[in-house]
Amino acid sequence: MASIYIKTQLERCCMTEDGSNSESLMERQTTGEDRVRMTARQLSEPRTANWIASEAGWSHEPTKRVLDRLVDDGILHRDESGTHTTYHPDYRRQAMQEAMRLRDSGHTVEELTDRLAEMKTQLRDWEDEFGVESPNQLRGTLADESSDAEGEDRRREIAREWEHLQRRLQIVGFAIREWDFLGPTTEPAEANS
Repeated sequence: MASIYIKTQLERCCMTEDGSNSESLMERQTTGEDRVRMTARQLSEPRTANWIASEAGWSHEPTKRVLDRLVDDGILHRDESGTHTTYHPDYRRQAMQEAMRLRDSGHTVEELTDRLAEMKTQLRDWEDEFGVESPNQLRGTLADESSDAEGEDRRREIAREWEHLQRRLQIVGFAIREWDFLGPTTEPAEANS
């Protein structure tokens, strides 16, 4: 079964003119290889080929071949040191590409600085609301609290969003610090003679 993120991306690109979703259109829009590539590029932690295949809704062997090509192309890293071979993206490359996208997005450095301040305020608000300093400490409160299922679900969702904001903070901060460096070059590089 494809992940929620992949499904959402597919549904967005596959809406018909009347606003309905066409399953056959969705299936024609992406191949198994496309889904594996999308899933692999969105990894936030190392995952096995089986996990990626399951998320992409494709079988193991072709998924493994795609992952091996992505490793050969330098897009993914393979880690064979544990019990199971895992794959993960080059996080530095992802961060650099995202910072360049932010730089090229048409936003000003002031707008990104405002967004950075909003993210930091949100994190401080959660720290104050729950009396914790990290997403994992928030998750730990699930065992301590006698809250209802809805409250527990909210804490889990906030913990996931907290982790996401922490990653975004680093990337947006980097884009702001390196604003001039990340700008597109206006002169072509000269070839060495």
